[in-house]
Amino acid sequence: MTTSTEAVPAGADTAEREALATARRIVVKVGSSSLTSIKGGISERSLSALVDALARKRNAGSEIILVSSGAIAAGLAPLGLAKRPKDLATQQAAASVGQGLLMARYTQAFSAHGVTVSQVLLTADDLMRRTQHSNAYRALDRLLNLGVVPVVNENDTVATHEIRFGDNDRLAALVAHLVRADALVLLSDVDALYDGPPAKGAKRIPLVTGPADLEGVTIGKAGKAGVGTGGMMTKVEAASIAAGSGIHALVTSTANAAAALAGEDVGTWFAVNGARKPVRLLWLAHLASVRGRLVLDDGAVRAVRDRHTSLLPAGVSSVAGDFEPGDPVEMVAGDGTVIARGLVNYSADELPRMLGRSTKELAKELGSGYDRVVVHVDDLVLVPSARSTKLGA
Repeated sequence: MTTSTEAVPAGADTAEREALATARRIVVKVGSSSLTSIKGGISERSLSALVDALARKRNAGSEIILVSSGAIAAGLAPLGLAKRPKDLATQQAAASVGQGLLMARYTQAFSAHGVTVSQVLLTADDLMRRTQHSNAYRALDRLLNLGVVPVVNENDTVATHEIRFGDNDRLAALVAHLVRADALVLLSDVDALYDGPPAKGAKRIPLVTGPADLEGVTIGKAGKAGVGTGGMMTKVEAASIAAGSGIHALVTSTANAAAALAGEDVGTWFAVNGARKPVRLLWLAHLASVRGRLVLDDGAVRAVRDRHTSLLPAGVSSVAGDFEPGDPVEMVAGDGTVIARGLVNYSADELPRMLGRSTKELAKELGSGYDRVVVHVDDLVLVPSARSTKLGA
């Protein structure tokens, strides 16, 4: 098996790792498995050890945003639940109870270091809509300027399956982009990415420079049993999203938090391999749950894919799905190949009568509101070639 341990010279990432020691703005994500005690609930020892490392980094001059799971886990014991519930309503109830308990513990632990914390709850919608993600950025940026450590979590109490990030690893990647962070550190109970099962003598992969370094590496399933929802796969995906868009990323264990923030050779380092992108386009490319499908004619495929232009009604051949203005949809060629994803300006009920017609013609017949493009180029992202999947699958 060829891995980055063989392809990359030793120490090739040393300078980048050392830069983490002096990074100005860092997003750190910790999973439920790292904060949970054997008996259930939040482990005071684990939380205190993490806060000690983060507070030292904060007091040394860095700005820290902590994306923390654990609200649902913290709410299990007070509700008399033995394990993480599977139904959304009970998850929401546990999150509602647990979020306050989690924040109380963070507030107490950070205050021992003279650090003020704040609670920031986000949904995917907050990072998708222009106005909302601008507001989220301003709030987080101001908190950091005031010396606060924002503690970010998905708003599990109100989030639905359709608008969830899926796990806090992806949320952390998007928050890192939102606040223009210098680095993303993803902490869990696993110390690094390995080229096989660690129990079978696998080697640590210290550096990933791009997708090719992960070819042939078995990463594992996205979810696992217990109180968390993520796994190594979601951490690799989140780190890859960050690295592919201009932000260094590190995957390691919570026990290695202090060493990681000091720039030591721990975990797996994901080197930057792309330029920064607008956060809503990252959401569209990697996380959005599409609500509809627009089939494009050949001319529209070339315009969107090759010339990167907005999608006009004249280029749409057919429509599928149930969506409203502002919902994410996928744009596909006649053979089913996905070309792009974007935020649509019309509902599934409005679009059929507009197909194949010019905006000038539509404005004249239906009114000035119908002279808009179907998907504006600023709300559109090209995706790697793939076959369209069944909606709702």
